[in-house]
Amino acid sequence: MSFLPTYTVFGNPIAHSKSPIIHQLFAQQEGVAIDYSRTLVDANQQAFSKAVNDFFQAGLGANVTLPFKTWAFELVDELSEGARAAGAVNTLIYKDKTLIGDNTDGLGLVRDLRDNCKMDLRDKRVLILGAGGAARGIILPLLNEQVAEITLANRTHEKALQLAQQFSIRAQTFTELSGSYDVIINATSGSVSGSIPNISADLFSGCLLAYDLFYANEDTAFMRFARNAGAKNVADGLGMLVGQAAESYRLWRGFSPDCAPVLTALREKKDN
Repeated sequence: MSFLPTYTVFGNPIAHSKSPIIHQLFAQQEGVAIDYSRTLVDANQQAFSKAVNDFFQAGLGANVTLPFKTWAFELVDELSEGARAAGAVNTLIYKDKTLIGDNTDGLGLVRDLRDNCKMDLRDKRVLILGAGGAARGIILPLLNEQVAEITLANRTHEKALQLAQQFSIRAQTFTELSGSYDVIINATSGSVSGSIPNISADLFSGCLLAYDLFYANEDTAFMRFARNAGAKNVADGLGMLVGQAAESYRLWRGFSPDCAPVLTALREKKDN
């Protein structure tokens, strides 16, 4: 039994998760020792609920990854504004016998764009590709950065339109898209299989940054497509992963980690 402050990440699959490495590096910055583990849970709501209840008999905080984020949303006692807007929870905080759900994904993205990509989002035209949970989780934090506009594009227009109406932004299909955007974010699942959205290469002619929420050991198909089409810079989602983890750590412990050295360490580990 661990007497250290105890945290975990729930997921299925979960063996690939970098969260334990990231949070141990954060703890080193704070000068403390923590116990952060991976917890594999059967992919059903009842098993997830039991795992969470069992963990918080002694645990202090947890991250939640696929496929449990929407079930976590339904499970908690209280929701943050960010979690409510995202419709999903990726961070669990146990405080005063109350289980609080937050979502730090969008804040992690904004932090990466600002600190690592050196992108000032104010007055920028932003295009988000995809209208699933990943897209929904980043819209409010981007709006809070006072962007000029956000356009949401999806293969299925009805899905994009429904999400766009919730946030009062514009919705289009992939084939309708035209003009130029300062920041283009790929929130589709295409990069998992190496595919890219069916969009015109012309969209990238004035693009300052093409960002893929997915991260891998090499540039994604979307990043290569964007670079070849004229995007000035491209980036994957590893910095977002570190950024959202840092925000979770702050919520649990009141300490704000420096993401830069952690991101550097992960990049070096990835390259070796």
